[in-house]
Amino acid sequence: MPSNLDPPEGLGDKALVVWSEIAGNYELRIDELRVLEDACREIDLIERLEAELVHADLIVTGSMGQPVASPLVQELRQHRGVLARLLGWLKLPDEEEPAKGNASASARQAAMARWGRGA
Repeated sequence: MPSNLDPPEGLGDKALVVWSEIAGNYELRIDELRVLEDACREIDLIERLEAELVHADLIVTGSMGQPVASPLVQELRQHRGVLARLLGWLKLPDEEEPAKGNASASARQAAMARWGRGA
């Protein structure tokens, strides 16, 4: 039976979709629910960083006057890596694998598409 728990307070729209898709379609242990919440918080942080980057220069002046990539670019890359690891720790089945137990492979595929991370 899926977890069907209420989402944590304060999640943004994309994070709420992720929470609903995963918690609504997979039975998660308490530690997995914590990982899912952390992943959702990372999604919110990534969204904020991306919004800031829209108005920021991609190239800024470094400490020695040289052009360097904006620190926001590196932060985004790092947080996307954290998100990928968190989601990987949930060990959700791949789309190609048949659904096992009560997990829905199509739900995972739909969630991935909604997150904008490709299906």
